[in-house]
Amino acid sequence: MNELTDNINWLAVLVGTIAGFALGWLWYSPFLFGRKWAEGSGVQLGDASSMPAAAMAVQLVATFFLALLVGVTAAQNALLTIILILLTLAGFVVSGGLFVRKSGFAVMVDGGFILAMGVVMILIQGIF
Repeated sequence: MNELTDNINWLAVLVGTIAGFALGWLWYSPFLFGRKWAEGSGVQLGDASSMPAAAMAVQLVATFFLALLVGVTAAQNALLTIILILLTLAGFVVSGGLFVRKSGFAVMVDGGFILAMGVVMILIQGIF
């Protein structure tokens, strides 16, 4: 595993995790896509205290793993690899959304979030 974690910019991974998680809050908030996404997903938007804790915890862990993947590919100069990973993840998210019959808008919001989060994390790796 050392060959994967050598030269990782851990500060960028941490900042990427926080930025990706914050982007999710904004992305799915009423300020951006939240209302129409919720309608198309068959859920109701609530306040922060009503968010499902388990879903938030899993999202935070998954966001860290994505930031780590971006960090590993940055350390290995493998930008194309993370782009392919992001496209694959977005494809699975879109497929799952279509399978449960979310609206086209909700599906695109979900898939777009994965891509946007990846772009933010790649930019953070470049800055730090």
